[in-house]
Amino acid sequence: MNVTLTINGLITQAFFPQHDIGQLHLPLLQRFSAQQRQLHRPLIVFLVAPPGTGKSTLSAFWQTLSTETAGLVPVQTLPMDGFHRRNAWLDAHHLRQKKGAAETFDVDKLRDALIDLRTPGSRWPEYSRTLHEPVEDAIHVTAPVLIVEGNWLLLKDEGWRELASYCDLSIFIHASPDDLRGRLIDRKIRGGLTPQQAGDFYAATDGPNVTRVLQDSRQADIMLEMTSDGSYHMQVYKK
Repeated sequence: MNVTLTINGLITQAFFPQHDIGQLHLPLLQRFSAQQRQLHRPLIVFLVAPPGTGKSTLSAFWQTLSTETAGLVPVQTLPMDGFHRRNAWLDAHHLRQKKGAAETFDVDKLRDALIDLRTPGSRWPEYSRTLHEPVEDAIHVTAPVLIVEGNWLLLKDEGWRELASYCDLSIFIHASPDDLRGRLIDRKIRGGLTPQQAGDFYAATDGPNVTRVLQDSRQADIMLEMTSDGSYHMQVYKK
């Protein structure tokens, strides 16, 4: 199935195999719907994965599929990127070059925002790819199922562990580090870097983040595996 998605304000073309839609994506959305109807409040789902796994594309697809399929509760994607520390803070703490690492996010602010999600009419920040800064209250939260997606939501470190209290269901996407390296370097080359620059960026930034997410994340309720062709398969499904 070819689908047009809007991700971070950009139009993206994506493909999802029809078999996977029937065997994986729709059953997950049906589980979200059933669980939310029992709660009588928004269902908060953490979608966690290392860089390069396509989690933003996947969550955007779930949002589209949920609104186009009868019987499903609508899904809304809430990216974690809006909780980046501001550049002035990063510069003051000598962390600008590590932007995207766990320590460059405001986890206390994220915790407070997760608490607010249980109140109707809450707002969520969005990261501007033009300003390279967060924009406060940019997203109006409206859907009954909320997919909070990011790299660090299941991190074992202090502060991040507390976020588990505000999550109803967690999903983790695992992938081969070698596959992720190739995908992330290719992404940077498509963005205009030379192969040498892309490799250097991976070694300094993306690579350490991939390793940390894979090694230091807590067990999720549902484990997906991203294969080398970019499709997903179920590994662990906790009922």
